[in-house]
Amino acid sequence: MENEDRGAGPAPRVVRIDHRQVRVLAHPLRVRLLGALRVRGPATATTLAGLLDTNTGATSYHLRQLADVGLVVEDPDRNTGRQRWWRAAHDVTNWEPTDFDDDPDARAAIEWIQGDQVRLLVEHAERWLAVQHRWSPAWRDAFGMGDIFLTVPPSRLQALEAELWQVAERYRAEADPDEPGAEQVQVFLAAYPMTEEPR
Repeated sequence: MENEDRGAGPAPRVVRIDHRQVRVLAHPLRVRLLGALRVRGPATATTLAGLLDTNTGATSYHLRQLADVGLVVEDPDRNTGRQRWWRAAHDVTNWEPTDFDDDPDARAAIEWIQGDQVRLLVEHAERWLAVQHRWSPAWRDAFGMGDIFLTVPPSRLQALEAELWQVAERYRAEADPDEPGAEQVQVFLAAYPMTEEPR
C-alpha cells in the first residue's frame, strides 16, 4: 500500500487501484511523479522535471500516461497560458496483492511496485544515516526503526495492520504544520514472514 499525504486537512482521497492503473504505475518515473504530487502538491511538468532531475518532455509524457488512467488530473484553476498544472487525483493508492492473481501482467507490475517501495525505504534510510549527526537529539531519538516478532494467523496480522493504520491516520488528521518543531516524516509499515516457505 502506498500512503503519502501533505499533512492536516480533510480525510484522504483513497482509490482501490485497478489492473490498468497498476500496469501504468509500474514505471520508475511515474511512481516518483505521483509521489511528488502527493507530497508537494500541484505542480507543472517543468517544476517536476527540475525536482526529479529529468527533462520536461519525458515528464509531460508520463504525466499524460498517469492522467489516462485517472491517477493524476489537471488543475485548471492554476493553469495559465501554456503552463499546465497537475495534481494527484487521490491521496492514497490502495490494493491487496491478491487483487491481481488473475492477471500475470498486473501481478508482475504490483511486484515491481512493492520492490520499488523497499528500494525507497533503503534510500531514505541511507540518506538519514548520512545526515543524522546534523539533527537535534530529540529528532535523532524519534527517528529510526525497530522490529518485533509475532506468531499470529493471517486474520490477526491483518487486524494489527488495520489498527496501526488507524493510529497513523489519527496522527495525520491531527497534524499541525505550524506546530513548533514540526517536520514532514514518512512512516513505513511492513510485515514479512520469518520463513521463505509457507507452512
